[in-house]
Amino acid sequence: MYTRTDKRSISAEKMEEKVGQIVAEYSKNILLHHYGVDILKMIGVYDTVIESLKDAGVRFVELGGVQPNPRISLVREGIKICAKRESILFWRFGGGSVIDSAKAIFLWSAL
Repeated sequence: MYTRTDKRSISAEKMEEKVGQIVAEYSKNILLHHYGVDILKMIGVYDTVIESLKDAGVRFVELGGVQPNPRISLVREGIKICAKRESILFWRFGGGSVIDSAKAIFLWSAL
C-alpha cells in the first residue's frame, strides 16, 4: 500500500473561494472534508468552501462537528469513511482540534 503524505500549507486572501481549485490539483477523486463546529456555517465560510469544491468537480465526503478535545467516536467514524474508499485526500478546515482529529484519522487509516 502506498501512502502519499505530502503536506502543503497555503495562505491566501479569500482562501475559502480557492480551495476547490487547490484541492483539484491533487485529486478530484475523494476528499474527506473535515471541519469543526457550526461557526463556519454561522460566518458563511462553509457555503463558500462547499461551492468551491463543487465548482472544481471535487467529490467529497463531509465529517464535521469536531469539538475541542476531539471525541474518539468522531475519529472512528472518519476511519470507517476512509476504510470504504481506496484513495482519499484529507482537507481539514479549522483549528488545533480539527488538526489533531485529522491526524488521528489519517494515522489509523494508513495502518
